[in-house]
Amino acid sequence: MKTANATRPPGIPGTRDRILSVALTLFTEKGYDATSMREVAEQLGITKPALYYHFDSKEDIVRTLLVDIETQVEGLVAWAREQPFSADLRCQVLARWSDIMQAHGLTAFRFFVANRQVVLEISPDRTGMHARMGELYALLAPGCPSVEEQLRVRLALMAVNMAGFVGADIDAPEAELLNAARRLAVELMPPGA
Repeated sequence: MKTANATRPPGIPGTRDRILSVALTLFTEKGYDATSMREVAEQLGITKPALYYHFDSKEDIVRTLLVDIETQVEGLVAWAREQPFSADLRCQVLARWSDIMQAHGLTAFRFFVANRQVVLEISPDRTGMHARMGELYALLAPGCPSVEEQLRVRLALMAVNMAGFVGADIDAPEAELLNAARRLAVELMPPGA
């Protein structure tokens, strides 16, 4: 995995981020197998060598995205581990989770759902992510939580992830769908602490 973005003004995506975004869009719209690195480069208006400077292959692009997400989730779990449990912690974790999961917009959700097999082939060992998720669930429903409390925590987090898939045919701007998913996820969290 390569990274080579010079310092840039805040809010302006670097080449690496632009490649991830454009590739994800093409993989989702045309299909992963039907999209070539040449098409990604053309869509970006860069040469193939410039694209290959950042990523070795389509697999490398997807792997980079997965590693980025997993690293951010690991950071979230480490942070949550250090906090005292409270209802506010649940809201803070949910907000941070939403930021991580929604960083690439609805396209990422649609890609992961439509290309589950590709994701599994590129990153077959998902035990690290599953372990982090299990720890996050336990941190948000500590002690001896009821079945309902456990489900509420899991459903709240997954509601954020599934918004892109189940909301695909809703005629609304992406930001509105993502914000609605966040609000609904908060309502799904167990009340109180």
